[in-house]
Amino acid sequence: MTNRSCTPLHRSHPSGLYRAKGLGEAPRMNVSRLFGMLTLGMALLLPGCAHRPDSSTGARWWKGNLHTHSLWSDGDDYPEMIAGWYKDQGYHFLSVSDHNTLQVGERWFALKNARGAGATLEKYRTAWGNDWVQQRTVKNVQEVRLRPLDEYRGRLEVPGRFLMVPGEEITDRYLTAPLHLNAHNLKHPIAAQGGSNVVQALQRNVDAVLAQRTATGQPMFPHINHPNFGWGITAEELMQIRGEQFFEVYNGHPAVYNEGDAGHPSIERMWDIALTWRLAFLGLGPLYGLATDDGHNYHTNSVNLSNPGRGWVQVRARNLKVESLIAALEAGDFYSSSGVELRDVRREHDRLRVEIDAQAGVNYRVEFIGTRRGFNPTHEPLVAGSGLPLRVTHRYSPDVGAILAVVDGPTAEYRLQGDEIYVRARISSSRAKANPGRVGEVEMAWTQPLVPDGR
Repeated sequence: MTNRSCTPLHRSHPSGLYRAKGLGEAPRMNVSRLFGMLTLGMALLLPGCAHRPDSSTGARWWKGNLHTHSLWSDGDDYPEMIAGWYKDQGYHFLSVSDHNTLQVGERWFALKNARGAGATLEKYRTAWGNDWVQQRTVKNVQEVRLRPLDEYRGRLEVPGRFLMVPGEEITDRYLTAPLHLNAHNLKHPIAAQGGSNVVQALQRNVDAVLAQRTATGQPMFPHINHPNFGWGITAEELMQIRGEQFFEVYNGHPAVYNEGDAGHPSIERMWDIALTWRLAFLGLGPLYGLATDDGHNYHTNSVNLSNPGRGWVQVRARNLKVESLIAALEAGDFYSSSGVELRDVRREHDRLRVEIDAQAGVNYRVEFIGTRRGFNPTHEPLVAGSGLPLRVTHRYSPDVGAILAVVDGPTAEYRLQGDEIYVRARISSSRAKANPGRVGEVEMAWTQPLVPDGR
């Protein structure tokens, strides 16, 4: 049995944790081509932690969540309590990304309803102490002071063990389309920039983050959130954003619709469309897919609520410092997960290799997905009854984001044939996800795309 103690993956969820401590069947390839492209085999079960350091570089995997909310905006718990939960669950880093605010300065929260009051307040007081919890009464309304990040991080952070990364969800809109962008390790908050269309608004917000990075010299990065939330962003809009390397391929909020619906593609399908057009036509780099929680609800588990622990990233870096994590993320040296953990991912010049940290009694499938040169580029908009096109993602050829190979088992390798624009891997398991964001969800993982020419 693999020792997972260095990165514990507790499958319990937030209810009761704040005590005193604080896709269809994939097409198969013919046998000769399969053996020409894939190397199959059982993963070697090495002793020790599944996320062991890389012997050649000294890098190791660090588990983190880059999207969650607290009482500073529309979450239902205190940020110290939320961060404590992630730390106790074996995460190594966390970015609390409240709407249009950084956790800086003086902020008092009115206890006018159950949010932050009652049992929530008592758990907070028990975990952090009476002297820590500051209250006052203003015009007969009880208020609690929300501690800024700089005040509480020192009681949670441990070098090489747990790190807090400042975050903000820049929350914008164009007409009815919600446009949300997370920004990590900001020095100053950024106001929503707006725009005359979806692309312009997103671009202006991305540019504002990158401008602050240039002006301050502080490493930071933006990522586009949940394109299918409110059907806010189409693949055609997503593919055009310059200077953006990241978006959410999985979001644990039940209102995000990761898998799309009859009129909208899944977010994964949007990823393949955007990757293909950025690399083949637009002269832009690849987009990397993040898995996040988007947590708002920390006291009751429900498929209808946005609970923590549903999606995360595993970043391979030499140390647990924000500069090191951001450099690894920007190099695409990470994978995203909703439950499946990997021993190793190798994106090399001629191959993509995956080793799963396989669990007893669980079956795994690895699908290698990509687009080949010479694909059919035609696409058509969906139209309303009036004949006018709808603002939804177009319908594209199955050549875009095709399944290139399938492997069942804990180890899989895809060797490039020379005509791929990119290749990525999707790993699915037979194990039902604990506390899912939708009924029937299973544990999965996603690697970042391998782009043969190194773009």
